[in-house]
Amino acid sequence: MTIHTKICSPTTPNSFKGKRYFITFIDDLIRKTWVYFLKEKSEAFETFKKFKAMVEKKSDYSIK
Repeated sequence: MTIHTKICSPTTPNSFKGKRYFITFIDDLIRKTWVYFLKEKSEAFETFKKFKAMVEKKSDYSIK
């Protein structure tokens, strides 16, 4: 499983919960997309680790 990701610049205005960024994960094969909203860019790695664990558990595939 190959995943592409991108963190998008601060959005204006902020969301109701103060989220300024969002990160996308796109499965290269089936083009499924997941979007997570972040308050700070520094949350990206923790978000990726949670995403990776969730996807690998549900699909029985490893992310390359």
